[in-house]
Amino acid sequence: MPRYEFHKVAELSNNLEKASIARGIAQIMKGGEAIRKGATPQEKADWIKKAMLRMNKLLDKDVRQAVREACACCLSGRHLETSKAIAKRNGTLKDRIKATNKANHIGSVMMQKDGRLKVAFAPEGLPEYGCACFGRKVKGPLPITYCYCCGGHVKHHLQIALGRKLACQVRTSALSRLGKDIWH
Repeated sequence: MPRYEFHKVAELSNNLEKASIARGIAQIMKGGEAIRKGATPQEKADWIKKAMLRMNKLLDKDVRQAVREACACCLSGRHLETSKAIAKRNGTLKDRIKATNKANHIGSVMMQKDGRLKVAFAPEGLPEYGCACFGRKVKGPLPITYCYCCGGHVKHHLQIALGRKLACQVRTSALSRLGKDIWH
């Protein structure tokens, strides 16, 4: 088994294995061992983009989504404590949504007429968009498959804060749309 120095590459490999992806892991992970911790953000993003495109070809959407949601980071610490406090201090869903928005630790949560929740993880109109894994100013869009990692982060914390089991659907992202028409 190859050794992956950059933690996000190793995490992807581990989550593909946990999902019992027998066929295709080697193809998806091709070149990942060359991505070092000290690689530039652009080198990391370029490899991730290629890996996501290979995942898109080899795996169905539900499997890709589950693998990427499992790659979510920042599931503990301050975010977790805030989510737990919101759930503990607020009894109704309406109050929990209001407290979540006030805490501004997950993004803005809006209840839609049909009862579904719409979450904006980052504000629109910023001059630059980035990812905690790459920083800012990464060239070229990334496939939306990549952004299910953040979807998993948001889903985890909102399930705790709102006290509800949630499903995640990433409709758009700043990285996949490069900050343009992200609600298109």
